[in-house]
Amino acid sequence: MISSFIAGCIFCGFLVVAGHFLKFWRTTRDKFFLYFTIAFLLLGFERICVSLYIGAETLSYIYIIRLIAACFIIVAIVHKNRE
Repeated sequence: MISSFIAGCIFCGFLVVAGHFLKFWRTTRDKFFLYFTIAFLLLGFERICVSLYIGAETLSYIYIIRLIAACFIIVAIVHKNRE
C-alpha cells in the first residue's frame, strides 16, 4: 500500500516537472523544452505502469518506456548543442 502511495507521489512530481517544461515551451517555442515535456510525461506513465503491473514477465517491457524517455532527453541535449 505504501509503495502505491509513493508511486503516486512520484507520478505527480513528474507531472509537475512536465508542466513547468510545457510552460517554458509555450513562451519560447524551443524544442528542447518540448522534448523534456514528453520525456517526463513518459516517465510518469512508466511509473504508473510499474505500480500496476500484473506479472514479472511484463515488467521488462514496461522499462522500454523509460528507455524511450531517456532517448528523448539525449535527443534534446544533442539538438540544443548543435544549434
